Amino acid sequence: MHLSRSVAALAGVASIALILAGCGNKSGQAKKTITTSTDSELTTVDPSKTTAVGTFNVLNNVDEGLVRLGKDSKVTPGIAKSWTVSKDGKTYTYNLRKGAKWSNGDPVTAQDFVYSWRRTLNPKTASQYGYLFSGIKNADKIQNKKATVNSLGIKADGNYKLTVNLEQRIPYFNLLMGFPVFFPQDSKTVTKYGNDYGTSAKTQVYNGPFTLTGWTGTNNKWTLKKNTHYWDKKAVKLDSVKFSVQPDTSTSLNLYNQGKLDMSQLSATQAKQMGNKKDMISRKQSSNYYIAFNQKKKVFKNLKIRQAMSMIINRKTLANKVMGGGAIDNRSFVSEGLAVSPKNGTDFTKDTTAPASMNYNPTEAKQLFKQGLQEEGLTSLHFTLLNSDGSDQKQLSEYLQSALQKLPGLKVTLNNIPGRSILSRQASGQFTVTVANWFADFSDPITFLNILTSNNPSNISGWKNSEYDKLIKASNADDGSNANARWDDMVKAQNLALKDQAIIPLYQSGEKWMVNSKVKGVIYNTAGANYNFKDAYVK
Repeated sequence: MHLSRSVAALAGVASIALILAGCGNKSGQAKKTITTSTDSELTTVDPSKTTAVGTFNVLNNVDEGLVRLGKDSKVTPGIAKSWTVSKDGKTYTYNLRKGAKWSNGDPVTAQDFVYSWRRTLNPKTASQYGYLFSGIKNADKIQNKKATVNSLGIKADGNYKLTVNLEQRIPYFNLLMGFPVFFPQDSKTVTKYGNDYGTSAKTQVYNGPFTLTGWTGTNNKWTLKKNTHYWDKKAVKLDSVKFSVQPDTSTSLNLYNQGKLDMSQLSATQAKQMGNKKDMISRKQSSNYYIAFNQKKKVFKNLKIRQAMSMIINRKTLANKVMGGGAIDNRSFVSEGLAVSPKNGTDFTKDTTAPASMNYNPTEAKQLFKQGLQEEGLTSLHFTLLNSDGSDQKQLSEYLQSALQKLPGLKVTLNNIPGRSILSRQASGQFTVTVANWFADFSDPITFLNILTSNNPSNISGWKNSEYDKLIKASNADDGSNANARWDDMVKAQNLALKDQAIIPLYQSGEKWMVNSKVKGVIYNTAGANYNFKDAYVK
């Protein structure tokens, strides 16, 4: 997902991050509110249309799917109180809770899941996440307009029994069920608000631990308020979680120090200045920030030009000196720590091989760039680098501009815009070169690798490779029941994409925060929707 998990996201593909908050209280008395900040605006809370990790984090707390992901992405019962899986792994039967309700008092039924999935897959919805349904019966055909949405392999047997039929075994299927794209939707509400559905807090209903309030669709503040209709409301200890947009980490830190914010995300410089403060914590992220070229532009189809731009970037300096905050150079598109080999437990990033173009080599880079320009009949190149306007991303843009302009004949102009705009620009191809990101939707390498397939809506670069597509298809189908063969498919696919410089991976992000120690019980997962406030409380 675009952060902009990734999230990533897109995460999308901008720089958006939900910030978890701690809680301070000068009087020493306990309170039931966490006040937090985020560096990006909300754009929509329509689960069929968003790609932003910040929105998915909100949806993960105001809504609930068949399952809820606990600590370390452990699958726990959600709207489904129990389920069974057939021996061949192709049929899932979920038994739903009869006490689950929407915030308007309507019951949550199996039909709400059927409606939601069909709506997301309907080509008219233009969802960028329809590909995640691949493997569910007829999902790909529906995406390709070769079957109707009603033929999707999901069926409501009465109000509280849901059956899902797959075309092949999907090893990570229940992890997907904990991701907001698979959450239910209330058809009555969608119909009532039409095009305005999900564009503000009041044009949506909620079935999770909290409801969204105070968001008009354009303002920079909103609140997650305890949902009195939630089936497990007795387990929810917080009354509210309050958010405000703070793009500048200096402003955020000042508010934290004044007791007006309970947590502040730190920039790399701030983290260094803070040293080892006891209320500083680190968050590892299953993410990748990368450069994407619009390959509809002929010049960027030239492999030597793409390789030269990759070689001129010193990723070690970028991760450690420029970004900081726990950022790492893993020479990979798939994030480190996401998945390990079924054969020997080796991390995915260690099983794959980074090509020479991922190594810092300014001499070779300049030669390649000169050759690439000659092949295109050019003596110089000028483009605008699009990125989001958060303070860290501005710093990243400036570093990249400095590094790239060491290539003779290259001029780079910077354009840093709000996160609200960048996802739309990237999705519609309104860019020449952009910094993008992806945050893992679930704990499996395919969550990254899928987006580089030829027809994936999140493949914003437009890079296409038939052999890559075959490897990904095999991992999702023919080899889906053979863990070792599936792993090999994915390893080969990443090696191919990196060798062909489909995109230029830059770094895997990490974050450092100032958090009051009184906040307890917040669940953070590196993949998917990161934050789960259901069990959070203030000591």
